[in-house]
Amino acid sequence: MRLLLIAFLVLTAATRGAGTKPNFVLIMADDCTWRDLELHGGQAKTPNLLKLAGEGMRFDRCFQAAPMCSPTRHCLYTGLYPVKSGAWPNHTMAYDRVKSIATYLQAGGYRTHLSGKTHIAPKSVFPFEYSGNNNPDMKAVSTFFAECAEKDTPFLLVAASNEPHSPHNKGDASAYPPDKIKLSPIQADTPATRKSLSAYFAEITYFDGQVGEILAALEAKGLADNTFVIVLSEQGYDLPFAKWTCYDAGLRSACVVRWPGKVKPGSSSQAMVEYVDVVPTFLEAAGLKVPDDLDGKSFLPVLRGETGSHKTHVFGLQTSKGIINGPVHYGIRSIRGERYRYVRNLTPGVTFRNAATRGKVFQGWTRRGEAGGKQAAALVHDYLHRPAEELYDCEADPWNRHNLIGDKSLEPVVADLRQRLDAWMSSQGDQGQATEELALTRMPGKSGRKAKQKKGDGP
Repeated sequence: MRLLLIAFLVLTAATRGAGTKPNFVLIMADDCTWRDLELHGGQAKTPNLLKLAGEGMRFDRCFQAAPMCSPTRHCLYTGLYPVKSGAWPNHTMAYDRVKSIATYLQAGGYRTHLSGKTHIAPKSVFPFEYSGNNNPDMKAVSTFFAECAEKDTPFLLVAASNEPHSPHNKGDASAYPPDKIKLSPIQADTPATRKSLSAYFAEITYFDGQVGEILAALEAKGLADNTFVIVLSEQGYDLPFAKWTCYDAGLRSACVVRWPGKVKPGSSSQAMVEYVDVVPTFLEAAGLKVPDDLDGKSFLPVLRGETGSHKTHVFGLQTSKGIINGPVHYGIRSIRGERYRYVRNLTPGVTFRNAATRGKVFQGWTRRGEAGGKQAAALVHDYLHRPAEELYDCEADPWNRHNLIGDKSLEPVVADLRQRLDAWMSSQGDQGQATEELALTRMPGKSGRKAKQKKGDGP
């Protein structure tokens, strides 16, 4: 009888959670250019992400809708593009009527916990349990896992890191000697550039360590086998041509998904997916109804290996009103298809500026250009001054440096992308410049007051 009882207990433990709702763990970096990760052929070592990718699926064409922290996170957690949710500038807030993944999953019996960086508002829209001070609280994370395991409660954990956001003071920079760093076409070769990249790469590796800690805690509580894990890199770093821009370096993201028994280990996908698709994917995976009014579309069929495609076009926008050292206004809208990215600058006569343009790296580029450095001069000019329209071949020119807008052979491509972008903006209630002028009304504490540019785009 005792042997039968032991056998029953072993069988119960082995099958616990089988057929039950999956758990979700979403881990996100901050200001991390996807191409800089070892996972995507970059120079920053990411052993934990490489291991995770070996156990799941790597997405090579994942995108977000805004190259800034706050609108990105609102989009990710609501399944709505920024203008529709009300969260299109930085330090923003969603409309009170909006619901988030926390709301949806809680209604389905889940606990939802966000540990680390928030940058979302109001809390009525995002009713997570919260912990951490701008970085995941590993003790709180472990406790949360233990409580959910003990009560067999399905859960969502969002672990939102602040790394590798500046000031880049974590990790071992000596592992990345400045003189050994390979520069990209959007970087001028100056000592400040190399020193900045060294510290930034070190902090990416530090973030990778955080990923390892969270996955180890999940494993320690026996929860890994029934947990859907997704890791995202957020928008590009805070040097020129990435964050605050609608180029690929600003809007493209790393994405890795592990879901044992559901996602093929060591697989990769060229399907075009967006952050706005994460909420419907989670809901479908949980067996819950996906609201009809979401902008996103579940990519569960891609994860299951049922299809290799998802979307034909992805969208992005940048609102500069209210950011650090930003112009009074400088709105950007963009669309990308399988190959070409089209960028529309709403006020091309305005000089584009932000925190990067007053930083040591950019100032060094300016001095190098003034001293006769042609590449540095071109980078400085092209960053500050944009034409009304831009078109890039993202296959031949992945760093988006060669504007093809005047190429007559590509006029049909431009016409198609213009029309699709117009239709998307209309569907979102995006009136272009008129919407940009309303940015401060979506920033708590700034409505009705003149923008304080120096306080615009914080951590």
